[in-house]
Amino acid sequence: MSPRLDDLHPYPFQKLKALFQGVTPNPALKAVNLSIGEPKHATPALIKDALIHHLDGLSAYPATLGSDTLRMAISQWIARRYGIPAPDASTQIIPVNGSREALFSFAQAMIDTSGSTRPVVISPNPFYQIYEGAALLAGAEPFYVNCLAQNQFQPDWDQVPEEVWQRTQLVFVCSPGNPTGAVASLDDWRRLFALSDRYGFVIASDECYSEIYFGEQRPLGGLEAAHKLGRDDRRLVVFSSLSKRSNVPGLRSGFVAGDAQLLGKFLLYRTYHGCAMSPSIQAASEAGWNDEAHVVENRALYAAKFAAVTPRLAEVMDVSLPDASFYLWAATPISDTEFARRLYAEQHVTVLPGSYLARDAHGINPGANRVRIALVAPLEDCVIAAERIVHFCKNL
Repeated sequence: MSPRLDDLHPYPFQKLKALFQGVTPNPALKAVNLSIGEPKHATPALIKDALIHHLDGLSAYPATLGSDTLRMAISQWIARRYGIPAPDASTQIIPVNGSREALFSFAQAMIDTSGSTRPVVISPNPFYQIYEGAALLAGAEPFYVNCLAQNQFQPDWDQVPEEVWQRTQLVFVCSPGNPTGAVASLDDWRRLFALSDRYGFVIASDECYSEIYFGEQRPLGGLEAAHKLGRDDRRLVVFSSLSKRSNVPGLRSGFVAGDAQLLGKFLLYRTYHGCAMSPSIQAASEAGWNDEAHVVENRALYAAKFAAVTPRLAEVMDVSLPDASFYLWAATPISDTEFARRLYAEQHVTVLPGSYLARDAHGINPGANRVRIALVAPLEDCVIAAERIVHFCKNL
């Protein structure tokens, strides 16, 4: 067995299961689970229909690079969404089986362990745990950069010592952030690009929540930021997905786009990795990327839930509307683990302790005394949960 497997941490939901062990929630109350970031809205009919109508694709081996039509649909979507020239569909886009798979495998292909010092992969803190696991299994050392309220939940790059920058090969960024919902500004991107130019690391930009936002201000993307700053996509690769945008987490469909040289090597890796997307899934994905009406409807559903829930919770918790995503990153009046355990026991509402989404770094755990609340349940259930949380907090 690979000794690197022993370096992996339990996933947050394993920790949550252990936290709840021996707890019997109030049987008089309906369960409301707001801990898992799994979309619950209906999958659009156009995507299901496209899948059904292309089941004959199951009779053929898929190409690792995917179909020309799917890559073109993704390229055109990027151009429409971000107002930039369409990426070259033949060299700058690879369809992937969900961004999670691609984020992990990208690190395996990018990290070079042949040198005399151990390479570093930088991650925001709190973070999506795939970043950490990908770094560890690639043989790299994870380095965590705290994202705190005083920095608008953006990474504090001043926490990175020169010696660490010198060994850094890959930096994961997440905008809109999981769990904070914070969106990187153009100035944030300008500084990150300058650091990449100075130290030569690759930027892996996880943008899976980009289409869940409020109002007319769309989250800035990495490729868009590069274009606005008059630079190309050198050492920049972005990851996106249909899961949240189109309510198809089970479709396992996303894309990687950006630096053609890096993606050429990544494609070579993937031809051996055996992760080509089914032709049937490709057809359904193409339908999803080509339609925006269902995305607008999806955003409206989330906006209604945030409008109903956020003011209620703000009565008893330090919480506010995020820049984007479907999470609330709420401060707790007691420890986050005690809050989650007691809330589950007394109110049958499940939230995720923030400390489970972060690591101790620079003297603190930036997730401590916060919980992530995923507003994925129906509006009525989200309101019920909010009212129970208010009641719970008032009676602490």
